Formats: sequence, C-alpha cells, structure tokens
Amino acid sequence: QVQLVESGGGLVQAGGSLRLSCAASGSIFKINDMGWYRQAPGKQRDLVATITSGGSSNYADSVKGRFTISRDDVKKTVYLQMSSLKPEDTAIYYCNAELVVFVSFRYREVWGQGTLVTVSS
Repeated sequence: QVQLVESGGGLVQAGGSLRLSCAASGSIFKINDMGWYRQAPGKQRDLVATITSGGSSNYADSVKGRFTISRDDVKKTVYLQMSSLKPEDTAIYYCNAELVVFVSFRYREVWGQGTLVTVSS
C-alpha cells in the first residue's frame, strides 16, 4: 500500500522556524504533483503550497515569502520550510501527492495523517 507520513511538527514561538517532512512509501512508480495543506480548529482545509514534478511551486498568499516547498525524488520526500511563523499559522498540516502506482500504473491521490504545528505568541 502507498502511504505518506508527515513529521517535524511541534510547538514554536512566534517568529521561529520549523521544517516539515513528508515521506512517501509503497509500490510507487512515479510521483507527480505534491503539496501541503493545513486545517485550523473550526476552519476548512486550505492549500498552503504545491510543487510539480518539474519543480514549479505555488503558494497561498498568506505564506508567500515565509514558506518554501521543495522535494527530493530520490528520498520520495516533500518538505515545507516555515519561517517567521505567526500564531495564525497554527494548524494540522497535511501533505498530499498525486502518484502512479505499480503494477496497474494508475493515478492515485494520497493524503498523510497530518502533523500538528502550534505557534505561541
């Protein structure tokens, strides 16, 4: 089975930095687009950043200039470097990937279980 596992969440003070990782495992032939989403208590899940297989990235306006998304295809991992964190960044962060699986070579969209980021003031 294909699985995404997030790590790196925790408690940080406002203005601090944190690096999230999301590693994919299983019968994966190819990973296409990957992304990070977040959901705060009582809020909907929103897009944070995406990155294509070609390395093109896109960011939500609220994090632009502070967050950086990157990927390592050898490690099958996507990262989110978060800097200048604000209390409003507090949320559960989820990674997402569109990939092609063995042996069917079909497209699959997979979500991680989430990692909690708490930013204190």
